[in-house]
Amino acid sequence: MTKKNQIEAEGSFRKNNEKEAVNEYVNIFENSLDTTQNKLHNFIKYTRRQDLTKILARYEIFKKVMNVKGSIVECGVYRGAGLMSWALFSDVLEPVNLTRRIYGFDTYEGFPNVSEKDENEMRNPQQGDLYANTFDELTAITKTYDKNRFLGHVNKIQLIKGDAVDTIPKFIEKNKHLVISLLFLDFDLYEPTKKALEYFVPRMPKGSIIAFDELDNPIWPGETLALLDTIGIKNLKIQRLDFDPYIGFAEIG
Repeated sequence: MTKKNQIEAEGSFRKNNEKEAVNEYVNIFENSLDTTQNKLHNFIKYTRRQDLTKILARYEIFKKVMNVKGSIVECGVYRGAGLMSWALFSDVLEPVNLTRRIYGFDTYEGFPNVSEKDENEMRNPQQGDLYANTFDELTAITKTYDKNRFLGHVNKIQLIKGDAVDTIPKFIEKNKHLVISLLFLDFDLYEPTKKALEYFVPRMPKGSIIAFDELDNPIWPGETLALLDTIGIKNLKIQRLDFDPYIGFAEIG
């Protein structure tokens, strides 16, 4: 997929000056005379406000489930920023919570299938869109993450690779103990989102959080339709964070 098609596939709302800012940050980062290690230590100076917003939004969502028993399920890992955010928040804020695991569902190969319910006037999603072959990299990162963790001998992150329509039922069958404190939905598409809601929500106790990344987004109607066809939107009090335009969340109660 070309860079142009990648941006179009992601359905960006960026203005031209925002796109220019991305390129300028890239140039500054790549032309810096500093070492890669120092760049990582000081990553925040290369971070756009939009990306910092995502980090802060996830942090606020995470805080809401800190006292709720259960693991975190991220549906749609893509390049892994969300997955590793949950893992790092848990490591820093609750280092002895060894039963809180982070599960990441994704094909790691782009969209497996696209339903007619995902089609809209703004874009026509295709099989293979949002391709990000990050499985091997994330596997390596999780191993390094464990080396720097208080209870690193206890597995924290698990990547579940494949079409979620197939992998979610199999995962539930294999993990009968599963309780979920946070379900973060970012599949973008109707069918896997519907499957996630059907199988995961029954395992969420009162006080747990369902978060939606593409709810009420005209580019990705499938997420809204999946909610309407399962739980029903009137059965949830869907809230938002005052500084983030995308994430909607609801507390199970």
